[in-house]
Amino acid sequence: MKKVRLDIVGLSYSQTQTGAYALVLGESGGKRRLPIIIGGFEAQAIAIELEKMTPSRPLTHDLFKTFAETFEIGVTEVVIYNLVEGIFYAKIICSNGAIEQEIDARTSDAIALAVRFNCPISTYEFILSSAGIVLEDDGANNPTASLDEESSEEQVDISSLSSGGDGEYSAKSTEELKNMLQTALDDEQYEAASKIRDELNSRKKS
Repeated sequence: MKKVRLDIVGLSYSQTQTGAYALVLGESGGKRRLPIIIGGFEAQAIAIELEKMTPSRPLTHDLFKTFAETFEIGVTEVVIYNLVEGIFYAKIICSNGAIEQEIDARTSDAIALAVRFNCPISTYEFILSSAGIVLEDDGANNPTASLDEESSEEQVDISSLSSGGDGEYSAKSTEELKNMLQTALDDEQYEAASKIRDELNSRKKS
């Protein structure tokens, strides 16, 4: 199966799940985005490494990295290999130079390790095709959002699109949904956009 390289595009507060964050991965050299909802601890672990901050004591992912390097084990790649009922599955590819092993992991933990080992993140085309969101206008990437950054007024407005759940989308016309999708994409509200996209996809199948 064809693999697609991913880059971390952004990290922001989830507008639908309290205490959760939306991690947005982007197709390298492409316009597709893959939003993944992760927990606060994992979001903090990713943000700290991206911002090159040094905690007073090692976090769990830092400990894993130190432990692995002590025994000359490296992480060579993280692969998001499956998507089942909205849950992403990932594996960590490890090697000591002679033996390569695959370790199953939560996607958030795998990515937190990927940024520490500076290794590539990838997924398969079928996952990006089914769960990815296509940007109509791929402008300059915004820097990764800080965990302390407050949501803008635009983000709050767009989040109301998803507050009513899937039932609200089903009452909208296809043209209205397309306009809502474009608005969400323009304001980089990928979580709301993914829900609208799912509704549009379900209509195409019916």
